[in-house]
Amino acid sequence: MVEQLSVFLENRAGRLAELAHALGDAGHDMKVLSVADTSEFGVARLLCDRPSAACDVLQAKGFGVTLTPVVAVEVPNRPGGLASVLELMGGAGINIGYAYCFVTPGAEYAVDIFRVEDVEKATDVLERAGLRVLSAGELYEADGV
Repeated sequence: MVEQLSVFLENRAGRLAELAHALGDAGHDMKVLSVADTSEFGVARLLCDRPSAACDVLQAKGFGVTLTPVVAVEVPNRPGGLASVLELMGGAGINIGYAYCFVTPGAEYAVDIFRVEDVEKATDVLERAGLRVLSAGELYEADGV
């Protein structure tokens, strides 16, 4: 299962840098980062190697952080690729709380990260449709490895 760190950040200059330094100083590598903000706070969502250990580091530094299970799926890197995946999930009654993605230039597939209520159901639906759902080990070094 892929685990994402969700970190609540005060909306002030330098706070995201503090998060990055805390992880970097402890030897953790961020693989993916998404930040959403409001006028009062932000939420950084990230995939990081050894997520449980990274969570401990951030908590020790005073960050509000939780681990959240997410689904990571390869999506064809072409016009309409994402739309077909979203249609598939919507047709199966899977509500997506939020999503973000990344792609390497020239890659055949993007990797889309979905926060859903039922990770097992989403994984089953996607795999039965012939899509490749990625494991934690394919995205980052998992804890205990």
